[in-house]
Amino acid sequence: MYLVDTSVWIAYIQGRAVPHVDFLRDILSNELAIAITPLILMEILQGARDQRSYRRLEKYFIGQRFVDSKQPVASHAAAARIFFDCKKKGLTIRSSIDCLIAQCAIENRLTLFHHDRDFQRIASVASKLSEKSFLDR
Repeated sequence: MYLVDTSVWIAYIQGRAVPHVDFLRDILSNELAIAITPLILMEILQGARDQRSYRRLEKYFIGQRFVDSKQPVASHAAAARIFFDCKKKGLTIRSSIDCLIAQCAIENRLTLFHHDRDFQRIASVASKLSEKSFLDR
């Protein structure tokens, strides 16, 4: 099962013809193959252009399968550790939310499907993170 990050959903919503959107379209045919987190929902809705767009996005994404942290305090501490470990290695993570999303993928044993270099950096430090992207290494 894939935890599909905002970075992939944005390209999908925009109708971009790129490999990660093609892959998403393929896995969307199996509704059990994908999940999102409440944080991903928040990021998607924040990007709405107007009220109509917001309602359309909310209706679609509220119907998705959701996963979340198993133990919020421990999960947030683990996400902070990921951020800290990246920083110690000189790796800049632009959003601590990405660390929480990665931690959620780890806890739920999901493959994080993304199009965001920050997740590649996180995966280089968080060995338990399974990831899929079409970014060049």
